[in-house]
Amino acid sequence: MKKILIVCITLGLVTSCSDDDNPALVNQEEVITTLTLTLSPQGGGTDVVFQSRDADGDGPDAPVITVSSALAASTAYTGSVEFLNELENPAEDITEEVEEEADEHQVFYNFLGTSGSSVTYDDMDGNGNPLGVNITLNSGSASTGNTLTVTLKHEPTKPNDGTANGAGGETDIEASFSFDVN
Repeated sequence: MKKILIVCITLGLVTSCSDDDNPALVNQEEVITTLTLTLSPQGGGTDVVFQSRDADGDGPDAPVITVSSALAASTAYTGSVEFLNELENPAEDITEEVEEEADEHQVFYNFLGTSGSSVTYDDMDGNGNPLGVNITLNSGSASTGNTLTVTLKHEPTKPNDGTANGAGGETDIEASFSFDVN
């Protein structure tokens, strides 16, 4: 019995101690300070820019949320979203990592208060699941006091039900924008 105990202790020490000075790198979540959604009306016109900028990252200050103008009613917009870490100098473009790791990310768009607004994904990951960096947004009919919430999820379930809540994973950044459709 003592021999079995000694063997177990010895095996435990051998397997728990390691001289591996290079443990596997863990893919750290990136800091994202700025989310910019740029919408360009198909057929020409002025871009509409939705932006959330959190100058102090995870600090105490709330993000500054801006929308450059109202959306035009019944209009299709070509859209692209950009994610930056502006705590770095120069700013680090996190969008590139999101696109490179498309199977591990998805951008979700949720409307409240709009009538007929919708988003179509124009980009997919390697498995044919939506990514959402490039979209087509249809503005729907004229309305005021609408909200668009943009959420970037890391490691969501794919395929999923198309909602940020239903996809699981971790939220990298989420911003809600108030806007009108004229």
